[in-house]
Amino acid sequence: MKTIGLIGGMSWESSAVYYSLINREIRELLGKSHSASCLMYSFDFQDIEELQYAGDWAALRKRMFAAGRSLKAAGAELLVLCTNTMHKVMEGVEAELGLPFLHIVDAAGDAIKKDGLKHLGLLGTRFTMEGGFYADRLRERYGLDVIVPEPGDRDAVNDIIYGELVRGQLRDESRERYAAVIDDLAARGAEGVILGCTEIGLLIQSHPLVPLFDTTILHAKQAARLSLV
Repeated sequence: MKTIGLIGGMSWESSAVYYSLINREIRELLGKSHSASCLMYSFDFQDIEELQYAGDWAALRKRMFAAGRSLKAAGAELLVLCTNTMHKVMEGVEAELGLPFLHIVDAAGDAIKKDGLKHLGLLGTRFTMEGGFYADRLRERYGLDVIVPEPGDRDAVNDIIYGELVRGQLRDESRERYAAVIDDLAARGAEGVILGCTEIGLLIQSHPLVPLFDTTILHAKQAARLSLV
């Protein structure tokens, strides 16, 4: 079993879910009392959030890579970044750190490809929905058509993430707001919707019109499986 290096704390609410999912998947795969061999480097998310809104992606890249080096030095053999947005800065990480890196977009893309869908809605932070890095990878590697919410809906999705979900606040009115955004994406042709923020699955897990692809679950389970290869 390879040791998984988890870069977390963005936020710790979803990082805790990663830890639980990975260990449960290992137990499911191996049986008995097996659990994962893993390490976690957990950030203070307030610092990360401030750098994101300041647009200092160079500083964020340095922090992510430094965390990866720390995990490698501690014995990590597989690197997993427990957040969607910060994948924006991870280009070239495998070559620089000499560690295999499981990209969260690939975990989502593999699952969607198996289901045969082509037109996907994307929910996430403003940086994920508007940044291009996420949708471009889905288009280029998996041939997917990516639909993002309208500007007002993007604001609502983003504000709920940063104002509530990363702080552990789960509100019925926010769940209803997300459901309305998904309704609109389905009306615009989305055959499924990617929960492209690792906290969104804490709030909403299903929708009557379209399947939801929770990147936290997909990423964590694939990480567990890869640790056994």
